[in-house]
Amino acid sequence: MTRTSRSALSLAAVAALLLPAAPLAASAAPPSHTYDAIGDSYAAGSGAPVGAAYPEVLDGRMRIALDDFAAVPGATAGPGPNSLAAQLGALDEDTDLVTLTIGGNDIPWSLTVTQCLLLDDTFCLAQIGVVEQQIQDELPAILDAAYDDVAAAAPNAHIVITGYAHLFSPRFGDYLVPLNDDLTMVMSVAEQHAANYAADLLNQTIAERAAAHGFQFVDVTQRFGNHGGNAPAPWLHGVVLDQIGDSFHPNTQGYRAYGAALTSAISPRDLRG
Repeated sequence: MTRTSRSALSLAAVAALLLPAAPLAASAAPPSHTYDAIGDSYAAGSGAPVGAAYPEVLDGRMRIALDDFAAVPGATAGPGPNSLAAQLGALDEDTDLVTLTIGGNDIPWSLTVTQCLLLDDTFCLAQIGVVEQQIQDELPAILDAAYDDVAAAAPNAHIVITGYAHLFSPRFGDYLVPLNDDLTMVMSVAEQHAANYAADLLNQTIAERAAAHGFQFVDVTQRFGNHGGNAPAPWLHGVVLDQIGDSFHPNTQGYRAYGAALTSAISPRDLRG
């Protein structure tokens, strides 16, 4: 090889080191999924710090991007001042995933639990019986109408409905809430069992109507086993006298349990890519 050719090769090598390399073709990132969360106080995160609601703690393994977080405390599936209909503007044809917790405010559930805490077993069990009748007779039609509206508002979305947790863990005995020296609120073991049975009936009704609309239902009762509001390690608040709206709502750990249940139940294959 001549000196001239060797010099040319050396110059080429130096140039290769000094000149920037041509960029490699970037591989396209997998698409994210547009996620909208609607529903009542359980969906809104009542009872937990800001940022701890289950829509905010869903695992990112599915590249879920929370777009609109429209859930509000007090929301009802049926008509009313906080009707779910007011949240449907958050949904559109670009929505890939919807989560929804709704139905508990369409029956007098909070009032019934309060009455059970203040009054005797006989009255409590009678009131729970009234609520169960409403769940069977009235709630299905209310849910059907709401689910129809959700499906129409998000025609391309995978829609996931969550159930409600058991509020109590009867194995830990009566739940006592002293109000003052003369008055203690009590939820007896018998009342707790009846309340949990009513919650099962509520979840069963929600699950049946969800299935009829082609929606996915996610149950959380097993995850909350032994973590009711009266348990030594509760995942739900009991009575919170200074923040009554937090009463019988999940705490941070409870919302993580909701998030874990949703993450394990939702398949990336169900989400539009």
